[in-house]
Amino acid sequence: MTVDLTGADLTLDELVRVARDGEPVAIAGPAIERMREKRAIVERTAAEGTPTYGVTTGVGMRRDARVDAEEARAFNRSAISGHLVGLGPNASAELVRASLLRLANGLVAGFQGVRPEVAEGLVAVLNAGDLPAVRSLGTVGQADLAQNADLAHGAVRVELEAGEAGALLANNAFSTAQAALAIADARALLGWIDIAAALDFEAFQANVGALHTEVGIARPYAGIADTIERMRTLLAGSALWEPDAARFLQDPLTFRCVPQLHGALRDTLRFVEGQLAVELNAHQGNPLVVSSEQRLVSVGNFDSQPLAAALDFLRIALAPVLTAGVERALKLLSPRFSGLTEGLVAVEGSWEDGLSELGVAAQAIGAEARLLAQPVSFELASTMQESGVEDRMALVSLGARRLAEMLDLGARLLAIELTVAAQAVELRGPRELGSGAAAARHAVRDRIPY
Repeated sequence: MTVDLTGADLTLDELVRVARDGEPVAIAGPAIERMREKRAIVERTAAEGTPTYGVTTGVGMRRDARVDAEEARAFNRSAISGHLVGLGPNASAELVRASLLRLANGLVAGFQGVRPEVAEGLVAVLNAGDLPAVRSLGTVGQADLAQNADLAHGAVRVELEAGEAGALLANNAFSTAQAALAIADARALLGWIDIAAALDFEAFQANVGALHTEVGIARPYAGIADTIERMRTLLAGSALWEPDAARFLQDPLTFRCVPQLHGALRDTLRFVEGQLAVELNAHQGNPLVVSSEQRLVSVGNFDSQPLAAALDFLRIALAPVLTAGVERALKLLSPRFSGLTEGLVAVEGSWEDGLSELGVAAQAIGAEARLLAQPVSFELASTMQESGVEDRMALVSLGARRLAEMLDLGARLLAIELTVAAQAVELRGPRELGSGAAAARHAVRDRIPY
């Protein structure tokens, strides 16, 4: 398959296929003509010398300096090289591919006013796999200037004309792509979070009253209802549904509140995916080509606050879910709550540690994950930068990176949680497990012995 860029309908699934599976990319035919029409407005503006940021003027603190038509190419080269200030390790190949895709899609929309040849060149580099090195640190979220400079320096093979360097630099292609990949991973991890909770229910012999369908009707959040349906499916056929199967009337809250915790995460993820859907196809730069008025308008569409705040929200919703998984594992390791052996050792009174030390590891990783939930989108920028004009930063790249780190830690926590739950299930002896929980136990046993 080929992903056709129109500038208006790029999806998260398409971005993931291009970034991780190497799916080829093309520019839709009608988009080429639209780009030419909008480019004509930029060229006329440049020829007339109308004061326009980044087209006939400098940028940043040099915004009042004039750039004559004959200086445009030299100005573009200087603008790119002057922003080659990225730091840190190089971004992964999949992130660079996703960034090139988002950058090209933004140009294809036409609002940046670049020639089709620039976008076509980016797509050619992407399809050839000749990826530039992009350093991962150094963006404040008011356009990924350093990362975009690396992209432009390494991937643009044509001489840039008036306004095109600014179009390549003044957008959030890198951080939007970074966020997209993390959000895709969050979607996948949520499925395993439910699976681990279902195996925990079996291991604890929990009260399935918490999963009654009336819970979601009485408290009508979509996420609660979806979680209950998912958990009931995973536990279909379990002996837990038999009368008096539960050991406690009131289970610990981390069991009893799974629908509410996972439901809140589901609803948050749904909101964040909606924000991302906008950003994947939105104008993120300055200036903006307004075709109806045949002019360029100075704007602040490079401000990434909508996505940065959404990522903060998602990490905050994820943190208590991961913490609850840690607590359920600790309950299963404790005879007081589980009714099983200390550390789930196979033989009562054994000198072995069993799985006790996994509880310590889970607490350590859980603490790290919680600390990554701290919001970053309200961080202040120094007003000394660019003579006090550039006085905001949303830090969307940091928010996306922290989400990715949380998800990595979350996957490790789930490995511990599933290992502990599988051991507890088997110590309880033979009984009918829910179909999803049984599959999870088999998945654990394929990798880790009893």
